[in-house]
Amino acid sequence: MNLIKIGIIGGTGIYDPRLLENLQTTVQKTPYGDVSVATGSYQGIEAAFIPRHGARHSLPPHLINYRANIMALKQMGVERILATAAVGSIHYDFKPGHFVLADQFLDFTKSRTNTYYEGGSQGVVHCDMTIPYCSDLRQALSQAGSDLGVTVHNGGVYVCTEGPRFETAAEIQMFKLMGGHIVGMTSVPEVVLARELGMCYANVSLVTNFAAGLVTGMLTHSEVLEVMAESLHQVRAVLMGALPYIAAERPCDCARAVPDMDITK
Repeated sequence: MNLIKIGIIGGTGIYDPRLLENLQTTVQKTPYGDVSVATGSYQGIEAAFIPRHGARHSLPPHLINYRANIMALKQMGVERILATAAVGSIHYDFKPGHFVLADQFLDFTKSRTNTYYEGGSQGVVHCDMTIPYCSDLRQALSQAGSDLGVTVHNGGVYVCTEGPRFETAAEIQMFKLMGGHIVGMTSVPEVVLARELGMCYANVSLVTNFAAGLVTGMLTHSEVLEVMAESLHQVRAVLMGALPYIAAERPCDCARAVPDMDITK
């Protein structure tokens, strides 16, 4: 089998991998657990697909096996990852229905294993995170959004919380004061693990609501799913539309975030 260079991790609502043709499903065995991965192609471009929360949305954000998912893609030869997410907006310019391509994050997770390097045979590694989200992948996604005529904000600070509960109004105000633009529960440690393995990673966030305290009323998960379902065709179109804009060779520095280290060897 040819190595697949592009991986897609589908977040809330993106559970149908039939956006790819010639589908096959394989199970990747990793040191961190087994992962079911769908593979296929789009306009001749091969890609691998993993539903982050499981095929039936059975995994809450804090229990996802992030290390196994990222390692499974690495073992298949994936070099670039496009990951979708449903997020709340902390910034009034980022409205429901808009897309945000995060370029930075604030990590407020609490209990997740967020590294492959835990000492011992893996060694102790301090991974550069100056620019965690690949600028070249973001440019490809931005161009795809422009082609489709949808609103895409190329840049924004993703605040990652532990979940599965939503945030309090006070927490959202704190995140806003700290410079956050959107809030979600999944981008960390995904982006960190991808960077440790020298993979490019881009976050494609769909704003489904304004965060707690920015508008009146309660927020429910069913509302998030409803908005995501309404915009599902656009999410898929942006993802697939970006693939032809991704260059064959990687001009970015993502592969050099951890020099001379390869946890897969």
